[in-house]
Amino acid sequence: MTFTRMFKALRCSLLAFALPGLHAGAASAQDLDGKYIRTPTGYLMVLRNGDNVLAHLERLAIAEKIPSASFVGIGFMREATFGFYDFGRKAFDPRTFNNVELAHMTGTIAWKEGKPSIHAHGIVTDGSFASQGGHLLGLTVGTGSSEITVVLHPDRLERFVDPQISANVLGLPGHP
Repeated sequence: MTFTRMFKALRCSLLAFALPGLHAGAASAQDLDGKYIRTPTGYLMVLRNGDNVLAHLERLAIAEKIPSASFVGIGFMREATFGFYDFGRKAFDPRTFNNVELAHMTGTIAWKEGKPSIHAHGIVTDGSFASQGGHLLGLTVGTGSSEITVVLHPDRLERFVDPQISANVLGLPGHP
């Protein structure tokens, strides 16, 4: 493994664990000004060059006090970082792709320990139409925009660590 790939892998591993707390702590309603509107079922968010998609979803959850939601999205990304979870090591193996089209993103917004918890998967394509996909660890909008539709759910949903698999899972009301 080259030094550059090792550095990117280390950076992505650190981001996967550090950013969730940083996003919520740095959340500001003014960061969202002009970036979303209310719809009959939830919200439509349009992000632009340099916007961090996962951070903006967290900010939206806080600003609008979203109990839980599902979302889908598309757009052009400067950078998309995917992770494949290694259950043996209990860590993601990250891989970053630059200047790609987000052909599809889907996920949920829930809560864990009082903070928004975003779980997203996606597929990106490059200029040769090759595709990559999986669990999204990071997503930064490139030139153009990203459009995300957020559909609200009425119940506040929480994530918890399932002791049998040592991984986060989404809890449903009335079901342990």
